[in-house]
Amino acid sequence: MDVILKTNVDSLGEKDELVSVKAGYGRNYLIPQGKAILATASAKKMHEETLRQRSHKASKMLEEAKALAEKLQNVTIKIGAKVGEAGKIFGSVNTVQLAESLKTEGFQVDRKSIKMENDSIKEVGTYKATVKLQKEVIVDINFEVVEE
Repeated sequence: MDVILKTNVDSLGEKDELVSVKAGYGRNYLIPQGKAILATASAKKMHEETLRQRSHKASKMLEEAKALAEKLQNVTIKIGAKVGEAGKIFGSVNTVQLAESLKTEGFQVDRKSIKMENDSIKEVGTYKATVKLQKEVIVDINFEVVEE
């Protein structure tokens, strides 16, 4: 069964992709949840027209994402945290704090596009995170957790 995805679905595909799935998965989950539509001839035709219209906008966004990725590669972000005597942080550092630190440095990055090596960091030190700016543009950034 071929379907056109209306939203990003983990381990299946991105929005507006034409994918082939098992009939039960498409009929019982994707279509009722509003995550996909059946890929009929008319839907495919309309889908192609929509993709043609979006291609120009997507190329501009890709250029902007590549420029941002080049800037992010050379930056080390510092995140302040309250630290106890043993060097352990009270609480943890996660993607929310990293996104806020990037914003204060002048980089607009969505926290959902940030993947950290560890889900929560509980010690002072230097770490890496992966930021997915676009489908093709993925950049690794360095950040340092320091004592406030």
